[in-house]
Amino acid sequence: MIYLTNLQRKARIPRKRLLESARKVVRTEGFKGDLGLVFVDDAEIARINRRFLGKNSPTDVISFPLDDAFDSLAGEVVISAETARREAAARRTPIYRELALYVVHGILHLCGYDDTTPEKAEKMREREKYYLGGF
Repeated sequence: MIYLTNLQRKARIPRKRLLESARKVVRTEGFKGDLGLVFVDDAEIARINRRFLGKNSPTDVISFPLDDAFDSLAGEVVISAETARREAAARRTPIYRELALYVVHGILHLCGYDDTTPEKAEKMREREKYYLGGF
C-alpha cells in the first residue's frame, strides 16, 4: 500500500499521477512493504534535514528506510513541494513532472540506489529517465 500525505499549502499535489508513478517504481523494483509519501514545505524539510542529516538547509527529497518497529511501513519519502514548485518554474517544466522526479528518486533510494559517486548517480539518473519516460 502507498500512503500519500500532504502537509503543506505551497503547491497542489497531483495525487493520482504521483501514486501511479510510485506504483510503477515499487512494482518494477520489487519494493516490499508499505510506502509513505509525505509532502511538506521548505521550512519543514529543512527541520528534517537538520535533525536527521545534520544539514541546515531545505532540500528536495529525503528517504527513510524503516524497520519492523513501524509495522508494515517499509519506507517513507519526504518531499518539499515548495522546492518542486520553484525548480519546476526555473526549468520551465510542469510541477507534476518535478514532483514525480522526486517521488521516483526517493523510492529508488529505498530500493538501494544511491548517487554518492558519478557512476552511481548516472545509473540512478538512467532509472529515473526510464520511469519518467511517460511524462
